[in-house]
Amino acid sequence: MSSPLIPTVAAIIAIGVIAQVLADRFQVPSVVFLLAVGVILGPEGLAILTPQSFGGPEPLSAIVGLSVAIIVFEGAFHLKIDKLRESPGAALRLVTLGAIIALVGTALVVRFALDVSWGISFLIAALLIATGPTVITPLLEVVPVRDRVGAALETEGVVNDVTAAILAIVVFDVVLSPGQSAVALVHNFASRLGLGIAVGLLVAGIVWYLLMRVDLSPNSAPQHARLIVLAGALVAYGAADMLASEAGIAAVATAGMILGNADLPYEEDIASFKGDITLLVLSFVFIALAALLSFDDLLQLGMPGLIAALVLALVVRPIGVFASTRGDRLPFNERAFMSFIGPRGIIPASVATLFAIQLQANGRPEAASVLVGFVFLVIFLTVVFEGSLARPIASRLDIIPMRVIIIGGGTVGRALAERLEARGENVVIIEEDQQMVEKTRDEGFTVHHGDGTDTDELRAAGIENARIVVAATGNDDANLLASQLTESKFDVETVIARANDPDNVDAFEELGVKTVSSSMATAWGIDNRIERPALADWMTEIGRSGDVQETEVTNPDCVGMTIRDLDEKLPDGVIVALVSRGDENRMPEADYTLQRGDHLTFVGQREPVREALKTCD
Repeated sequence: MSSPLIPTVAAIIAIGVIAQVLADRFQVPSVVFLLAVGVILGPEGLAILTPQSFGGPEPLSAIVGLSVAIIVFEGAFHLKIDKLRESPGAALRLVTLGAIIALVGTALVVRFALDVSWGISFLIAALLIATGPTVITPLLEVVPVRDRVGAALETEGVVNDVTAAILAIVVFDVVLSPGQSAVALVHNFASRLGLGIAVGLLVAGIVWYLLMRVDLSPNSAPQHARLIVLAGALVAYGAADMLASEAGIAAVATAGMILGNADLPYEEDIASFKGDITLLVLSFVFIALAALLSFDDLLQLGMPGLIAALVLALVVRPIGVFASTRGDRLPFNERAFMSFIGPRGIIPASVATLFAIQLQANGRPEAASVLVGFVFLVIFLTVVFEGSLARPIASRLDIIPMRVIIIGGGTVGRALAERLEARGENVVIIEEDQQMVEKTRDEGFTVHHGDGTDTDELRAAGIENARIVVAATGNDDANLLASQLTESKFDVETVIARANDPDNVDAFEELGVKTVSSSMATAWGIDNRIERPALADWMTEIGRSGDVQETEVTNPDCVGMTIRDLDEKLPDGVIVALVSRGDENRMPEADYTLQRGDHLTFVGQREPVREALKTCD
């Protein structure tokens, strides 16, 4: 007779995929649906899933451990150094000062609210340091915040997953064997962390060598690259965890960060493959662990447990975030949003479940009940409420970056979207044709399926949060209607229409619509190739590896500064090409003095231009 484990796992994954689809449809983090499904299938619901469904606690722990390894590796792989530079100070302080505040604050709240020992209090606090990529990443997919906010939250999630897992093991050793010295505790933590980092570096080096130096089969090279990276993640976890419990988390996080920034061949294939695998294991882990939850553990906590969980979310978390981001360039509204976003995920759930089993085996069922009950209570409260309310709160705090809406997903629309996204814009394409929608999504763009001349469809695509709208379809009537509708119904800063027929340009502009003629733009490009070949080549190169960006002078430090002084502050590879004041545009002299509201146009290499934009805004 076949084992029930196989159909159980298969059914969980299938249900998890459905939950992912529903989450995307309703713009809610998938974790909310996964937890709900787990509870429904568990003992408190239909009683379909129990520890015996997986062959007992030990097989389940092994499956969860490998799944967590893949999830942490995925989160670390996407943690790019360039993105970390957006907010390096805040990210560093969140994983140091913020983690310490979370640890001490949570321990104090648990100790006095739940009346448990200091050992159990610090054990719970160590676990709840972790926010984790498993909950932060799905949430940020629903709430497209600015890069500096996303970078800080994702860094905190990946690093604190490692910190929480290792610190919790050390504290658990103290709970089981009290009396260890502070020196021994520090040594235990540092040795596990150091061992995990060393194994992660070694495995990352081997994987890098195989991908960069070994000639993989030309017919199956992308497939082999994907499998080598996946195998590397699992080997890193297994080897480190065999040497020291929970060191595997540090190993996969280290390997993921190194390989994610190593400019690997077939990187897009690898990232896509790992993303699919991660979605599957994420679905399994959240459903399986939620299915093991007992409502009795939650109810025994009573009102003190609920109050303690709320204090963690509404007091301890904001204190940690505001202390960690003090003096940074993050404005108040972004700091407030970050203080609201602190959902706990896989690491606290999985490790707490493992500890509870061992505490029960050691004759401490009450401690096990408090541990699992409170950790899952915090997970449910933070995931459900923060996940469900994240987007409305982000909109209320005005931290979602302004969108660029492109109506029409044809060749012109996709080419424009690619250029804008390369500059960091938040682009949404509106396309009515289903085949074109699928093609555009396959190329990685965010697409809203609908009619760009319909007010409801424009609103559904996020036009109320748009700075620029471009009507770029192949139909001039549709472009004119969409442009006029946008200007009359919505407060959009810039509206531009594409005119496919050059005879329509004057008619468009007489109606107040800024217009670009496809035919004239092509003619100008050809004329530049004939009369100004050097300039044409230079502009083409700027389009590939460089950038041209405009910004308004709002920084008080730049007001009154001369162009000469500004040049000294700019990075190499960028110049101020144009200064606009009112209706006057000019190439600035060195002694030209800047005023608030001036518009500066920077020209140069892509990264230096992006750095220059931060100078005066």
